[in-house]
Amino acid sequence: MGLALVEKLLEEGDFVAASGRSSPALRNLEWQYDSKFLLLDGDLSNPLEATAAAQQIYHRWGALDCLIINAGTSDYLGSDVSAATLFASLVRSNLNAALYCLESARALLQSGNSPQLVGILSRYSALPLNDPSDPPGPSNSLAGLFDSQRAALAAQFIDMTLIAPLNWNSPQTSTPVSPERWTAKSAAEVIVGLLPKRHGNLVLEALHQHDLWPLPK
Repeated sequence: MGLALVEKLLEEGDFVAASGRSSPALRNLEWQYDSKFLLLDGDLSNPLEATAAAQQIYHRWGALDCLIINAGTSDYLGSDVSAATLFASLVRSNLNAALYCLESARALLQSGNSPQLVGILSRYSALPLNDPSDPPGPSNSLAGLFDSQRAALAAQFIDMTLIAPLNWNSPQTSTPVSPERWTAKSAAEVIVGLLPKRHGNLVLEALHQHDLWPLPK
């Protein structure tokens, strides 16, 4: 999904910075698009590396018009870990990365043109950390983290769009939503096409989660 979003934005003519750990596909885009693409090859769940990434963007372009936080999966654990450990790590890793990216990029967004934050959650990264019965908040839920930032971002004239699977406890829409067989490419095309409308919430209900955010084999 992240790669498909990067490719679509570059095709649209945007200048794009993207994070990825030693990704051959992103390396190819760096060669293909040269000055229009900046590869941030680091661990954004580390606050120091997230700050360094923001500094790279500042030195290249000085501002951000749109920050997309694609919190879908985690591919940095061995195949022998338990499912509970895997998903706890996934949620915690994405939660930390989202927080540190937003903190590091806030000043860049304030300097941007009609700035926008976009958070994209998978079915798994949208799960709460620890006890599912706990109310979602910025310390245990990505959705809670994003929602807790809405008012502060609005005060800084930064729009926010949260794209997530349907939440049955607090539906984002009154319109029925059926799961679809999304591919990374088709989802990226729809998301990029809807960004200018600046919806507060969008529902992405995937029939097969693995098609968008494949877990490690």
